[in-house]
Amino acid sequence: MKTIAFLQAMFVSALVSAQQTPTTGYAPVNGLKMYYEVHGSGEPVVLLHGAFMTIPNNWTGWIGELSKTRKVIAVEMQGHGRTADIERDISSENLADDVAALLDYLKIPSADLIGYSMGGGVAMQCAIRHPEKVRKVVSISAVFRQDGWVKGALDAFPQLTAEVFKGSPVETGYKELSPTPDEFPNFVKHIVATAVKPFDFGADKLKATKAPMFFIHGDADGVRLEHISEMFRLKGDEIFGDMRPRSASRLAILPNTTHVTLMERMPVIVPMVNDFFDAKPHKQ
Repeated sequence: MKTIAFLQAMFVSALVSAQQTPTTGYAPVNGLKMYYEVHGSGEPVVLLHGAFMTIPNNWTGWIGELSKTRKVIAVEMQGHGRTADIERDISSENLADDVAALLDYLKIPSADLIGYSMGGGVAMQCAIRHPEKVRKVVSISAVFRQDGWVKGALDAFPQLTAEVFKGSPVETGYKELSPTPDEFPNFVKHIVATAVKPFDFGADKLKATKAPMFFIHGDADGVRLEHISEMFRLKGDEIFGDMRPRSASRLAILPNTTHVTLMERMPVIVPMVNDFFDAKPHKQ
């Protein structure tokens, strides 16, 4: 009996391990070989990391929770992680086009998107540029116009160098995963060149997007409170929701939370995100 129980335990362990092993690959999109992972099953959601980040150092814990009920597609965008850089601006427009091409490659007609920081901007651009491919958007600590950042953030961007990241998880992650581990200084320069370049997605274009959006911020995350309000007003308006149907878009501002510590609030954020994704359209 002990032998049978042991074999059963081994079988269950192997089955669980097999279920937890993601499908991985490189998608040929717009001149890139874009690394992706697919975890779980269900309705698809794409995870878009922040600048300098990778799947492991941006989404630890998140993938396990989200993949309990959904097919989670985590990607590493141009120059990040296992995706090599190319001679092209790392702009939100280019990255959004890559995400749309990846969905085509995976034969996924449309998906929900969760983006953090730079990835949140990419998610918004996907909704603007490829509306047929985006069902809902979760934007975590992102802006749609450069002046959305507080002055301290704007002043800090030009000061970022490879030396600043020396010994950090950002440098370690790059050197462990990148196909060009010695190019870290050039990678940082490429990201900074994008960060300091003025941009504006267009308030009219954001307002015209069909995908409901959930804007999630910390009360000290580096995004101006006026900009957060502007984004939500464009998508959700300012109403007395007990008196008439409200927008399908949402806003959350977490207390005592910074740009970096937002990602540590996963136990609070994921249930809100799941509720947003599962919500049916409001009856008018």
